[in-house]
Amino acid sequence: MKKFDAIVIGSGQAGTPLVFKLAAQGKMVAFIEKDRLGGTCLNVGCTPTKAYVASARRIWDTQHGDEMGVEIPAGSTLNLKKVKERKDKLLGKSRMGLEVSVAENKNITFFHGEARFTGHKTVEVNGEELSADLIFINVGGRAFVPGDYAGVPHLTNESILELEELPERLLVVGGSYIGLEFGQMFARFGSKVTIIERGARIISREDEEVSQVVQEFIEADGVEFRLNASCIGAKQNEDGTITIDLNCDSNSSQTVTGTHLLLAIGRSPNTDRLNLAATGIETDKRGFINVDDYCQTNVEGIFALGDCNGKGAFTHTAYNDFQVVEDFLFGKKTRKISDRIMTYGLFVDPPLGRVGMTQEQALAAGHKIKIAHRPMTKIARAREKGETYGFMSAVIDAETDKFLGAVVLGVGGDEIISSITNVMYADQPYTLIRDSVQVHPTVTELIPTMLEKLEEPES
Repeated sequence: MKKFDAIVIGSGQAGTPLVFKLAAQGKMVAFIEKDRLGGTCLNVGCTPTKAYVASARRIWDTQHGDEMGVEIPAGSTLNLKKVKERKDKLLGKSRMGLEVSVAENKNITFFHGEARFTGHKTVEVNGEELSADLIFINVGGRAFVPGDYAGVPHLTNESILELEELPERLLVVGGSYIGLEFGQMFARFGSKVTIIERGARIISREDEEVSQVVQEFIEADGVEFRLNASCIGAKQNEDGTITIDLNCDSNSSQTVTGTHLLLAIGRSPNTDRLNLAATGIETDKRGFINVDDYCQTNVEGIFALGDCNGKGAFTHTAYNDFQVVEDFLFGKKTRKISDRIMTYGLFVDPPLGRVGMTQEQALAAGHKIKIAHRPMTKIARAREKGETYGFMSAVIDAETDKFLGAVVLGVGGDEIISSITNVMYADQPYTLIRDSVQVHPTVTELIPTMLEKLEEPES
């Protein structure tokens, strides 16, 4: 058995910086990765999908030139093989940098293989047993595939990025973040896209207005939505196409047929592959590892970071997990998971930036609230850009005058939201930004204007 000071399982956005931090502190570290260095974000998440979103935007620009007085000859098409090649080049360069840095660090021993626990503080990989007093789990998650779809050819967020030919007709099961991003981009690429959702509206965790507006502008790109699709099931036809049943009631059966099927139903943690029973680590009913405010499991010396602990599902929350653990091990132990304010983006076009609570969540939590709201149609910079879909809004605590949450859905929304996020972290009232002077002409300059008039929420 090989003895190390620490074992890090997984090379995602928490595990990778932690490995280098441990090594810099003189720790001998075993670094285990079953796939490619960089984890989900680099290989099959943020980096590749946003590269595809950029290509989709370029082709959208060619199709909307007339609106801006630019005459572009008809006939622009997308070469998916070249889009994929560009993506692969971007990823390859980033992975190469990681591989070199790991290989050159004398305190890091890299193991390419799948790890599983064999005992309380022992891990097996490629037939070798490793042990350490400190073990960090950063194994991420994967696309959830229900048993009903196991025998039907399907794509996930990973495999769809390997296509080199454009799907003629793409069926997307799931009307949330992943399904919407891929649905819109492939519609812009040239596929006929249908998004199928069990619920009455898409992205149900957002306020209803967000769902409505996002559906509106994605429909403008040619995407068809099928909502309230109960009893969804799929089958492969003799010609290779795939048919989805949207309702199993024989009196009202509805179907939709496509050439490709993308499952975007949800994510499952990769914890089921670790043999956690050998350690006594506790998980919840969905398989996420239970952790405290410092990413510690119930087993002393074992931590879980990133998507597998269920405390966040984003690259930025995973990296913050690293910061929390770094501070716990080598700092003042003042950083905690519970201190962070949830913020994220939906990278459709135009994008959504979200921070804190929705209006519905704030009311459910018992807050007395006031609402600020402004449509993008009333923002000069958005009109000048010819991009007026969306709105910005904020939820204010009526008793403290502090932000409870905000959303910017529209051009630049993924970047603009940080201005409100920063005020929330500073724990300052909304008047701080209301009374500020912002650059003109920008979309951001209308946030102070929006905040000049607060209203009671509609009952």
